Amino acid sequence: MPKEVPNCKRFSGYKPCYPDHNCWTDGCKDNIPIGKKILIINLDAMGDVLMTTAQLPAIKRKFPESTIYWITLKIAAPLLYHNQYIDFVMEYNFESISILNQIEFDYVMNVDKSQRSCTLLNSISAKNKLGFGMNKDGKIIPVNEGANYNYMLGMDDHLKFKVNQRTGQDYLAETFELEYKRDEYVFNFTEDELKFIEEYKTLTGISPSDKIVGFNTGCSNLYPNKKMTIEQHIYLIEKLLDLEEYKVMLLGGPEDTERNKIISGHFHGKIINTPTTEGVRRGACYESTPQVIITGDSLGMHLAIALKKYVIAWFGVSCWTEIDLYNRGVKLYQKDLFCSPCWKKTCPYELECIKMIDLDRIIKEIENFYQRSV
Repeated sequence: MPKEVPNCKRFSGYKPCYPDHNCWTDGCKDNIPIGKKILIINLDAMGDVLMTTAQLPAIKRKFPESTIYWITLKIAAPLLYHNQYIDFVMEYNFESISILNQIEFDYVMNVDKSQRSCTLLNSISAKNKLGFGMNKDGKIIPVNEGANYNYMLGMDDHLKFKVNQRTGQDYLAETFELEYKRDEYVFNFTEDELKFIEEYKTLTGISPSDKIVGFNTGCSNLYPNKKMTIEQHIYLIEKLLDLEEYKVMLLGGPEDTERNKIISGHFHGKIINTPTTEGVRRGACYESTPQVIITGDSLGMHLAIALKKYVIAWFGVSCWTEIDLYNRGVKLYQKDLFCSPCWKKTCPYELECIKMIDLDRIIKEIENFYQRSV
């Protein structure tokens, strides 16, 4: 019998890592050190989960030998599948929490300023806790000095809306005490997904030379005022089709099904209306086809950034300064509009920030992109 359990990522204690090899008695055949055990807590907002993947390269630079666990909501978990940096993707449920509460971590890093995420950080056994926890009065608090600026952004509207010029990736790296090097999001397709993408292009008559513009038409129901109107989308698509240079794809999730049907119906088969109810990974497959994505601040925008598309994004409710397009796109916003950004779920000013979107500039930016790409 060995003196201690093998310190190897492959060893589970349930079955052999390799057929006919007893790791318990014979030792490791191919040892991969566990190293630092790190738990990332990020439950809230699918777009934020995808954006947080940009911290993974910095974590691995700081801790080359490490095992990374990530707990998130069931709906967001597929965004993390096939990520080379993550060892365990765990869905937020009783079973996962029970397992995590039995592991002694070196670091737990909580992204979310929410009671459920902060409670989870408090419950985890870890030598170092970073981000946000909860005090004995049930109040959310920063648990390390690096989290202070991030925390104050939530407490001070003037700082968040008018002063801050740092991206979310920048101040989250500070929160986690990581070196910020403007790392990209991390999202990978499987071989089967890449095959599906090519088959879908063939099915819809898309050739490598086609100029494809994708419209991510909606957003989550949590902040419905992030999206343009159906009429604005129709105006833009009519302008593009009149130029006779572009093919148009509609993109979105289940909440966008009806509006995409209305928009598509206006054009009688002249545009491609992609399915919206096949899951987030299949949605990413569809979004991988256009070279340009037109979108509000939504999961669709974050997917486009992850897929390294040219992004034309508009902002009204949310903070444009916090989004990094990595020099692949344009952010449209009303700089002098006193009420924007606001992060309000209902608007007392008849959505001036959406009405004032410069639609003709969007057309011009599309043309400029393709002219530069020739």
